[in-house]
Amino acid sequence: YIAVLFYKTECRKCAKALQELENIDDEADQLGIGFVKIHDEELADEYNLGALPKLVYYRNQIPIIYENELSREEDVLEWLIENKSTGDDEDIIEDVTAKTLNTLIGNVDNLVVLFYDHGDEQSMTVLEELEKIDDDCDKHGIQFVKIDDKKAAKAFGLDEVPAIVYFEKQIPNVYDGELEDENEILKWLLSRLEEDEIEDVTDEMLDSLIKEGKYLAVLFYDNNDKKSQRILEELENIDDECDEMGILFVKIDNAEEAKEYGIEKIPKLLFFENGIPTMYDGPLEDEEGLLKWMEAQKSSDEIEDITDEMLDLIIEKMDHVAVLFYDKSQKESKNILEELENIDDECDQNDIAFVKIDDDNEAKEWGIDELPTMVLYEKGVPHVYDGDLLKADELLGWLIHQKRHSEIPEITDEMKDKLIESAAHLAVIFYDKEDKQDIRVLNELENIDDELEKEDIVIVRIDNAEEAKEYGLDHLPALVYFEEKIPSVYPGDLMNEDEVLEWLLLQKETASIEEVTDEILQELIDEHEYVVVYFTGPCESGERCDNFLEDLENIDDELDEAGIIFVRTEDVAMAKKYSIRNLPQVVLFRNKEPVLYKGGEDEDEVLTWLTDENTLEIPGRIEEVNVKMLEKILGENDHIVVFFYEEGDKKSQKIINELENIDDECEEKDIDFVKTSDDDIQEEYDLPSLPCLVFYRHKFRTIYTGNLMKEDEILEWVLDLHGSPPDEIETVDRKTLQVLINEVEHLAVFFYDDKCTSCPGILEELETIDDDTDKHGIQFVKSSDAKLAHEIGIFSFPALVYYETGVPIMYDGNLKNENRVLQWLIDQKNDGCFYVGLGQSGTAKKGSNYVPHEYRPFQCCPTKLERSIKVPKMSAAKIGHESKKNSGGSFKFGSPTPKSDTKSTTKPKTQTPPKPVPAPITKNSRKDVDDDKNDKNDKKKGKEPRPSTKQA
Repeated sequence: YIAVLFYKTECRKCAKALQELENIDDEADQLGIGFVKIHDEELADEYNLGALPKLVYYRNQIPIIYENELSREEDVLEWLIENKSTGDDEDIIEDVTAKTLNTLIGNVDNLVVLFYDHGDEQSMTVLEELEKIDDDCDKHGIQFVKIDDKKAAKAFGLDEVPAIVYFEKQIPNVYDGELEDENEILKWLLSRLEEDEIEDVTDEMLDSLIKEGKYLAVLFYDNNDKKSQRILEELENIDDECDEMGILFVKIDNAEEAKEYGIEKIPKLLFFENGIPTMYDGPLEDEEGLLKWMEAQKSSDEIEDITDEMLDLIIEKMDHVAVLFYDKSQKESKNILEELENIDDECDQNDIAFVKIDDDNEAKEWGIDELPTMVLYEKGVPHVYDGDLLKADELLGWLIHQKRHSEIPEITDEMKDKLIESAAHLAVIFYDKEDKQDIRVLNELENIDDELEKEDIVIVRIDNAEEAKEYGLDHLPALVYFEEKIPSVYPGDLMNEDEVLEWLLLQKETASIEEVTDEILQELIDEHEYVVVYFTGPCESGERCDNFLEDLENIDDELDEAGIIFVRTEDVAMAKKYSIRNLPQVVLFRNKEPVLYKGGEDEDEVLTWLTDENTLEIPGRIEEVNVKMLEKILGENDHIVVFFYEEGDKKSQKIINELENIDDECEEKDIDFVKTSDDDIQEEYDLPSLPCLVFYRHKFRTIYTGNLMKEDEILEWVLDLHGSPPDEIETVDRKTLQVLINEVEHLAVFFYDDKCTSCPGILEELETIDDDTDKHGIQFVKSSDAKLAHEIGIFSFPALVYYETGVPIMYDGNLKNENRVLQWLIDQKNDGCFYVGLGQSGTAKKGSNYVPHEYRPFQCCPTKLERSIKVPKMSAAKIGHESKKNSGGSFKFGSPTPKSDTKSTTKPKTQTPPKPVPAPITKNSRKDVDDDKNDKNDKKKGKEPRPSTKQA
């Protein structure tokens, strides 16, 4: 046991704390606690201690930080005694913070971490079990800690707690067994110590390792691929040699993550040095050759050459990246490279990644016309170096200066376009570097750069008068704020930086209808499918036009959610251009065509009109919609045909011309027909290729596989699907499945794999109960989405999961027996369990797990309702109480309807947090012991397990 006071010299607070703590040094000695002091600020930073002084108590290498006032020595002594006695008398797993955890991962070779939630009953039960094996872990040199921090769990790809992660030399390994069986956990941990294998990691864990580790080798593989398995067996032979060389070696089975690095074929190996990836192009079967290559990479001082995909990924994931855009065949580039190799190590020491790329197209995308050029990316924002690249020391000084000091970077117009796409909040100063007044304005705005960075607002500058004119900016300097690609021009005095800061923060924090110039308005109309414009004409505060504007502000969020842009303008000339004579006027531009609103000045009436299908629909044409609108359409309509295509593709345009011939016939059958070409739409909707035609029926999709140029065959296909009842369990894509999980109360999902040999036979049997599940109000679907399955802890196929109000419950019986499956699903739906009320935690009022005033919901699983139950302030609605004979007592509580303000000039922006994917609860089913379909020949072996209660 040792207590360490971290302090710094010339610090009054440190000196006072030191003076007080000298008074308890003797008492600490008597307790057997060593008391020392150290003034090493670098070591304090390494341990993430924050501001000094700090007292850290180390018990069996685990640091515990004292968080209270150090000047009160009696409290400090009491704290030391309390921590020592708990360490002596009880098997307590230490609680740590996220910062301490990161330090432990970096310094302890064998570390087990329980990610838990103090307010969760299962977490506390698991904790009680694990404290029984804490001593056994200590005996084998395994340190055990726990952390109650959702963000920390999320950083390691853990969507649900409790969860156990074992770190061996920083490499994480998630335990996927039974969490309440401490003996199995101990056995697993000891097997980790003995086994010599390359650890599997999640994509989040990989990101963490890349960020923290100096040298890292990553094998991207497919667990179901024979070649991957063969290569993995070979590479296990060099795992120890990599350890000796200080190279972490991990593997990951994630095709999407591989694609992010530009890897099309797996298995493939990437070597990371300080976060910079290098692809191995040699044969992976030759482990000795690979080992020599990694050794050469580790000892080489060369600046790493990367691909365009890798560059995008590094810029996204690393805070400071210096990139040399060069031409390897150019003499000047070669000479500069020779010079810059001399500062590569210094960049590493200053946490600046240094890479080079020989790709003319990538350079042009960033507006770089001359090679070589140096660009420093700071949190994704580019800074172009305009000095002499042959003077390496000057460049190094500039790089370090840019990292340490906040300055508004100069960018090109192409860089601006990229930032508009990637930055959530962007402020752009258009100026003339030759104008003295512009430079003065720039100097004033440098004063608010730090405040904007804290608010995640990126600010950049651009010297390009032609680009400014595209936004209708005739006078410079000018400031334009972009949010979700929509620009707003600052109307005030740029020399008053406080007002500029206040305006920018207001733009970020409130939802308002932006005023735009005529050039910006024209660009919005040209580039977006649906734009609503409020033409006010000259409008003063308090006038009719201004009062209506205040009302319209109340529907801005709703239109945004529907994917409809809402802006305003006073420009009379723009109104005349579209023959708009009576102002004020609300106009919907529908695929560039204006449609005038003719109702009253009531915001609800405007909203109803704007979101009505008849308003949005263009007769005789297939409507172009964005992703937000498509989601809304799929959620609200039963039958939809969607044509997914790539913008600018000539073949797609020809197909659209053909498809428009059958739009009216589809409309007659109440089938909506839309098209979409948004960026990343193929990945978003998990489509095999583009163009692609899909028919959705009640959110379930069928992809058309015929000739897209034959509209008659397509029409016949659509009408057949529309008229015929589904005769099989519907296949759903990832996006649709997520919607169903969130919206459907009773949902059964059969997860399968295309490589699974038993899946087709099981599916065939389950098809026979599809109608029965429908009768009982249970929707049955199937999915081959391995990534979603992995997220809820399913790694082997086939698997059946029942979702009730979004909570997954795993079926652990025999899937070949469809009758058992049906009965199990019906039982889950009718068991009637729910949570109600609050009570003191069931944990005994003693031991380390007791938390005073800790209250948790009671779980009720009633079997019979004798009389009606009244619950104050909540409405109870019966669900399955059909008859006295079959009364299961299932009911639910309705949520009270919140009141909303109808009048507000500006509204705070609301963000809906993403719903976490819950881990499935395994519900014991009655076992079909001989693993066949026949129930009658099952031998009864002991008592059947009692079904576990459902979690809501």
